[in-house]
Amino acid sequence: MSDKLFIFDTTLRDGEQSPGASMTKEEKVRIAKALERMRVDVIEAGFPIASSGDFESVQAVAREIKESTVCGLARALDADIDRAGEALKPAASGRIHTFIATSPIHMERKLRMSPDEVVKQAVRAVERARRYTDDVEFSAEDAGRSEIDFLCRIFEAVIAAGATTINIPDTVGYNVPEQFGAMVGRAIEGTPNADKAVFSVHCHNDLGLAVANSLSAVINGARQVECTINGLGERAGNAALEEVVMAVRTRQDVFPCETGIDATRIVPSSRLVAGITGFSVQPNKAIVGANAFAHESGIHQDGVLKHRETYEIMRAEDVGWSANRMVLGKHSGRNAFRSRLQDLGVAFASEEELNAAFQRFKTLADKKHEIYDEDIQALVTETNLEHSVNERIKLVSLRVCSETGETPEANVTLWVNGEEKRGSAPGGGPVDAALKAIESIVDSQTELLLYSVNNITTGTDSQGEVTVRLERGGRIVNGQGADTDIVIASAKAYINALNKVVTAAERGHPQGPEL
Repeated sequence: MSDKLFIFDTTLRDGEQSPGASMTKEEKVRIAKALERMRVDVIEAGFPIASSGDFESVQAVAREIKESTVCGLARALDADIDRAGEALKPAASGRIHTFIATSPIHMERKLRMSPDEVVKQAVRAVERARRYTDDVEFSAEDAGRSEIDFLCRIFEAVIAAGATTINIPDTVGYNVPEQFGAMVGRAIEGTPNADKAVFSVHCHNDLGLAVANSLSAVINGARQVECTINGLGERAGNAALEEVVMAVRTRQDVFPCETGIDATRIVPSSRLVAGITGFSVQPNKAIVGANAFAHESGIHQDGVLKHRETYEIMRAEDVGWSANRMVLGKHSGRNAFRSRLQDLGVAFASEEELNAAFQRFKTLADKKHEIYDEDIQALVTETNLEHSVNERIKLVSLRVCSETGETPEANVTLWVNGEEKRGSAPGGGPVDAALKAIESIVDSQTELLLYSVNNITTGTDSQGEVTVRLERGGRIVNGQGADTDIVIASAKAYINALNKVVTAAERGHPQGPEL
């Protein structure tokens, strides 16, 4: 029999540390529920001591999730561990994940502690975490640049203190597969009580090797991989969950283990995370990219038509791509809409939200004859954004005049804290004019860091999905908007980001650690 490979998802913690990927409590719960449906083993919901907002998010996820283990991160400090323990109280199954740096450069330059002091602090942290749960994970931060003998020493000590999972992170993405896998194997072999814990890896993608390093570690004995949806994460990101899962599943001749993941939930979860964070998936991204199962070469097309496995090592349907893409139209009713949402794994918290999404669907169906799954996902995202963000600012109407040889001008009407306000402005183009007209009213004092447009489906009547990234006072947020009119989509995205700026200021801005 194959061993079980545990999948530890840290999209809500490490993924959120991507600049602009900060999520609201409600958004974290939505993603957590999608991960639970995918049968992820462990969901790292956040870093409770980072802010009151992060604490409340971990607590909310712990309250809602019943099938997966919910994890909270804590430094090897009493206050961190106590805060994590408190946040995880509602969890059906809770884990405290505590860490301390173990590399010479981190111990000497950052911690200013001796190796003996680090071991003592790690043991103390694990023992304190055991007051709250029997499920304790210990991470050796910057293990990839640590001395193997010291790693074995500290692992033996924390396992004896009660740690049940030992994580070996490549914190700075420095390692290469053969070296990293060998190090993991040596650590397991050199830790006398290694059989009393599951060994885990957490790899960063700075050299584009996060998935390769993780898989090398699995071959060498690791039985938990820490990863994120779409490879989201700070800097170059983390190991991508979908790539790890499908590599292990596809190459059972190489990997002596299996995951319990429902792979058909991969694509819907990918779209959900992309929609909430505003981090679009590039078309050629493995597994979840739009072109992942597309063939343009005539030779490839001919081969696939004759026998799929000539050029496809996986079935698109197995990871959640739908062969039946056009499903609804303007004459479709509420029950058909609800049924398709269920097929896509979408659930609303209330009938009010479902009704709001259905009204958006009917409005879109009047503009567009063919409604695709991607259109429905965009409607769902827009509906949830409206209900999860404190909408101080709402778009009432927008008029833009654009004519060859003339300077475009926009006139906009907004609701701002319950009061209707109007503004106008010229611009270099219709989008520029629209956003400047909004600013003439709100004077947000933000800086626009990113403006991105993607078509949701094909055709000139496709919805345009706009992402904007704003910064103010060190806080970075993303805003999203979709519409068949790209100028209106841009205004929606900008206003969504402005509302998030207000929300972020109210909830505090979590500053997470690196692992």
